[in-house]
Amino acid sequence: MPSARSPRHGSMQFWPRVRAKRPLARVRSWTKTSKDPVLGFIGYKAGMTHIMAINTRKTSTSKGEEIAIPVTVIECPPLRIAGVRLYKKKYLNKQPFKDILFRLDKSLSRIINMPKKTHEFSQLNDIKDVVDVRLLVYTQPGLAGVSKKKPELVELALNGTVDDKIAYIKENHDKDILISNVFKEGDFFDAHSVTKGKGYQGSIKRFGVALKVHKTEKGVRRVGTLGAWSGQGHTLYRVPHPGQMGYHLRTEYNKQIYKISSKPEEVNPKGAFLNYGNIKSTYILVAGSIAGARKRAIIMTKPMRQHPPHPLPTITEINKESKQ
Repeated sequence: MPSARSPRHGSMQFWPRVRAKRPLARVRSWTKTSKDPVLGFIGYKAGMTHIMAINTRKTSTSKGEEIAIPVTVIECPPLRIAGVRLYKKKYLNKQPFKDILFRLDKSLSRIINMPKKTHEFSQLNDIKDVVDVRLLVYTQPGLAGVSKKKPELVELALNGTVDDKIAYIKENHDKDILISNVFKEGDFFDAHSVTKGKGYQGSIKRFGVALKVHKTEKGVRRVGTLGAWSGQGHTLYRVPHPGQMGYHLRTEYNKQIYKISSKPEEVNPKGAFLNYGNIKSTYILVAGSIAGARKRAIIMTKPMRQHPPHPLPTITEINKESKQ
């Protein structure tokens, strides 16, 4: 008889499994290898569909054949620049010390206390001892199919030196940022989002622990042992326990953009996207799935671990059948 194997369940890479503080993800670091001025964008997840495309990958066994590929549809209305955030060096790190707001919309009153007077753009000429400058941008959900009025206010990093960043802001402070200004078809990005919440779940569903024998007297849907030393509350943290499942902050690396288009009629299905509606502005098709519920904001950043370029499949059809 072979010896019984019982490997642990659930990745320890994600621990502790706690609820996210807010539905908008937090970006902890930005890439330093990109050459584009703006290092990120934000869009709304509409749902999923599939495309029929000719496979163009040389090493694929289905090269030259028409295959079905699942894709995620993300609506990306233009971003508006609200202002900039200035950073100064403190000890070994940098710390934000001042926000300069010069382009605000009434919709922002839903998420921040609106200042009585906005700053003048000329204040950027007088800043000293600044080690970093970042953009403060907000979304325009009214231009998208998502039925909400409250925008998302996010901080986006810029590429280059401080002088390069200030020069970019001076040139584009009164312009909207388009998804086509940040990403191109075929580009990869890292998706930062909060996953779909599933509430309080047991160890069977939460960690994939196997069911015990049906004659077990102390419960079937539970862990067989709490570890070697479980007395007096000394249970190991690695033991699968019930708790929160979903609504976690997650980052997915290297998601490829198959298509960027401003023609919503190409992708809107019959009866609209479930729990979202019809797309009204620019959208992108992303290979595979993206973490998060529908209508949730997805922050897309330049990739930290750049994949080698993959050839884009030749799209022949986008499925528009009803998702009902």
